[in-house]
Amino acid sequence: MLAGLDPEQRSAVTAPAGPVCILAGAGTGKTRAVTSRIAHRALTGDIAARHVLAVTFTARAAAEMRARLTGLGVGGVQARTFHAAALRQVRYFAPRLLEGRAMPELLDSKVRVVTLAAAKVGLRADRTAARDLAGEIEWAKSSLVEPGEYVVAAAKALRETPYEPAKVAEVFAAYERLKRGNGVIDFEDLLRAAVWGIEEHADVAEQVRGQYRHFVVDEYQDVNPLQQRLLEAWLGGRDDLTVVGDASQTIYSFTGATSSYLVDFPRHHRTATVVRLVRDYRSTPQVVGLANAVISQARGAEARLRLELHGQRSPGPEPDLRIFTDEPAEANAVAARCRALIAGGTPAREIAVLFRTNAQSEAYEKALTEAQVPYVVQGAERFFERPEVRQAMVALRAATRSIPGETPLPAAVVEGLAAVGWAPDAPPAGGAARERWEALAALVQLAEEYAATPEVVPIGEAAAIERPVTLADFTEELARRAAQQHVPTVDGVTLASLHSAKGLEWDAVFLVGLAEGTLPTTYAKTPEQVEEERRLLYVGITRAREWLWLSYAAARSPGGRARRPCRFLPQLDRSGGTERAGAGAARRTERRRAQVVSCRICGATLLAGADRKLGRCPTCPSDLDQELYERLREWRQRVAEAQKVPAYVVFTDATLTALAERRPGRSEELIAIAGIGPRKLGLYGDAVLALVGGATVDDVCPQKSFEI
Repeated sequence: MLAGLDPEQRSAVTAPAGPVCILAGAGTGKTRAVTSRIAHRALTGDIAARHVLAVTFTARAAAEMRARLTGLGVGGVQARTFHAAALRQVRYFAPRLLEGRAMPELLDSKVRVVTLAAAKVGLRADRTAARDLAGEIEWAKSSLVEPGEYVVAAAKALRETPYEPAKVAEVFAAYERLKRGNGVIDFEDLLRAAVWGIEEHADVAEQVRGQYRHFVVDEYQDVNPLQQRLLEAWLGGRDDLTVVGDASQTIYSFTGATSSYLVDFPRHHRTATVVRLVRDYRSTPQVVGLANAVISQARGAEARLRLELHGQRSPGPEPDLRIFTDEPAEANAVAARCRALIAGGTPAREIAVLFRTNAQSEAYEKALTEAQVPYVVQGAERFFERPEVRQAMVALRAATRSIPGETPLPAAVVEGLAAVGWAPDAPPAGGAARERWEALAALVQLAEEYAATPEVVPIGEAAAIERPVTLADFTEELARRAAQQHVPTVDGVTLASLHSAKGLEWDAVFLVGLAEGTLPTTYAKTPEQVEEERRLLYVGITRAREWLWLSYAAARSPGGRARRPCRFLPQLDRSGGTERAGAGAARRTERRRAQVVSCRICGATLLAGADRKLGRCPTCPSDLDQELYERLREWRQRVAEAQKVPAYVVFTDATLTALAERRPGRSEELIAIAGIGPRKLGLYGDAVLALVGGATVDDVCPQKSFEI
């Protein structure tokens, strides 16, 4: 259980019972640490697995947690989302709480009822406006704000409301009345019902708290006040609580989420054990270094828990920083690079293009289509909720009655999908049609993977045989995954917003559109909002395992107004334009590349000029050759005297230190040191290389004058 853990993970796993706060940076193995903690406590007899409730924010994360615990030999732990856990409890206690009345129907979406509520108060809200109103109502209810309190609360929170706040409050009140009149509840009502059941009914509280005695909350920086209220109701004053989070990944405050519960956890729980996971196993040191550089400038409450990550992987390529003349040029270059990566062996599903807003997707969909690069847009319907997938599952279940059981599974799935018009030839052109084809192709790929693990059937005390999986087995597996929202990966480049990319990772990541006004968005007006935009970029950077591209277009369209690069990237030129050499330059697809220098010892991205010259972080150990440094100093002094110039005009002390540390052996290595350009290479290059090679100062300084 403990053998494969690093020291920090081990501390988290073995922390004593009671309040534990695990501050886990991106890629530091938080899921491994928290599941190992649960398993370790269960297997050592400290707790009973059936008394554990682990709460996550996505069904996918809950399913992964259950799978890992099963793999560790621990079953019976309840790992659910807040809403799934609340729904299970409310349904169980409904006969008691509702005195025999039927439980209200749960709304899948607020939009329809909000549209009716808006009409009731004299607003004609189209679907877009209704979605905005629904978002405001969701924020208010998640923040424990009632309709009569909305105007004041919205002003305090600096909400940008879709209508005048008093009118939004009217819609909110009408929405609540319509729900009650129609006997329906929304997801926030579900959480409130669970809270009410525990807080107002002693018998319910006793039963719930008797069942759940140990709690784990993942992504604790994303908890909203309503969810925190439910957590406190479950706890009932007890403190066997483990929370896991990263304040630097707080990016959902617009929905009511707040990192304050994570930030203040040690203050509210004086005996809390706090563990910091900082070893990044996901990304290369180059990616980690850039992430650290971006978040190191953060300000505000979240910055108090900022973590400096330490990359554990082997060094990789430097982040690729690029500037383009306009957005079409940027999109075309990204599509071309995606195609090259795929041709070079990177699976399309291991590539992602991430942007700030969904509206940016269209240019990349068009460019990828023209480049014949398959793609899938993240954040639409869940995989098993897509109409074509639901139809395919019905067709496959029907095919189990007609396709012979001995048919190899992949062939049986292809034959079954013919009923919904799918064929295993080239995917059609265009976004929607290609998405549909790729979704069904994912089922075939899933069948191939599933067929590779035949079922082992025991035939005696010491013998067993392998039974090939059948189409019927596969349809059962699909049903199970649908219930768990276990989404198979479609083999295409992922297009996603930075918000929807949270929790995911890819081998290669393109962060595009990094221009002022887009990131940070023009709607980020307060310091807190700007800091959240910085954290969005940090989240995007930390999605990359190995290869990272960051780019922006100097203009939105060809010949358009010049823009400035994202302020969070100090490596990018601040001029906001590109080098121009007449009209032809404006038509070039790509322009200057900003130089990124990494520490030659730890691989971190270097920002300060002195650090870039030395080629290492100031905290990394120096490997300076003292004897060479002294010879270089003596040589510099002689040259300066001969030229009648100050010594620093020849080379600064920092450059001499860099030479004595890096010991270049070729002209290419010499000119790579900041401060040595072509002119100084021509003047002093041969002498410096000779000194590095072991020559004496007398050897390289004959009695003659230097001419500039």
